[in-house]
Amino acid sequence: MISKWLFSGALAFELGSWASLTANPTMLDGLVFYIVPHAIACALLTGALWLLLPRRFKLPLPWPALLLFSLAFFIPVVGAIGTLFGLFIGLYLQRSRSEDGWQAIGVPQLPYKPIERWRSPLFNDGGLQDVLRLASDPEQRLAALMATRRMPGHESAPILKVALRDPEDDVRLLAYSMLDQQETRINQRIERLLDNLAEASSETRQPLHAGLARWYWELAYLGLAQGGVLEHVLGQAAQHAQAALKLQSTADLELLTGRIQMERNQLDEAQNHFMTAQRLGMSDEKLIPYLAELAFLRRDYAVVGQQLARLPENMLKRPPFAEAARYWI
Repeated sequence: MISKWLFSGALAFELGSWASLTANPTMLDGLVFYIVPHAIACALLTGALWLLLPRRFKLPLPWPALLLFSLAFFIPVVGAIGTLFGLFIGLYLQRSRSEDGWQAIGVPQLPYKPIERWRSPLFNDGGLQDVLRLASDPEQRLAALMATRRMPGHESAPILKVALRDPEDDVRLLAYSMLDQQETRINQRIERLLDNLAEASSETRQPLHAGLARWYWELAYLGLAQGGVLEHVLGQAAQHAQAALKLQSTADLELLTGRIQMERNQLDEAQNHFMTAQRLGMSDEKLIPYLAELAFLRRDYAVVGQQLARLPENMLKRPPFAEAARYWI
């Protein structure tokens, strides 16, 4: 009922404002006699429309009412008419919407709450390297780094190197610290072996030379030495391996020496050591991958497939040989 009176008052004042302009008043009088009744009409119209609005559109005051008043006041005639049509269409000609179906069920047995899950898993199908590359949460990347502490050095080092390029300072510092710890432990073992070698008798020197060759090789294999340092480390590994072989030749030591020489690009020497390891009883499963790698470095690609074909079928079906076997065999 109040809205009807407000609409009637608004119409009356608006008609009065336009009627005042037909009396040919002066410019100043015309503005006064038009603007004042027009403002009153807009205020009455705003009150009427505001009362019709649903409750959720009425608050917070004064912004809904101010918007309605501005549309009607600053756009004479057209603004008021447009506001009226728009509001009534929205209120009384709403789009029909089908009701969502639902089904009543009883309370389920415990647990009745969903299991909580992290926004993204820590350990996924891609492994720790994918966590470091793709996880957006730095805490997850830190947890992935901590998980590498239970892994062998040759498996954890590549993951730690990925973390060295992380945008987060904490992740990079932790990765650097863990790599530095690995390098420090290896260097400490090398120092102890060198001290023992200086005092060892000729009968006990062979295992010391072999141990030094393995630990120098470990520095190179884990990628803890680069550039000129890498060349020095490989040279020391080869020197101690040759010294150990002169005292006693074993299949494992021949294989290690062949790998060192292959890394130094001494391919003929590497081939000789691999063949010696085979004569001393080295199993094909251990030796064939290095023979295939050696053939690849020599660009003897036909031999690569031949060597891989000698591997047992179960090895060719699992990493890291599955992809190589599909390509070369």
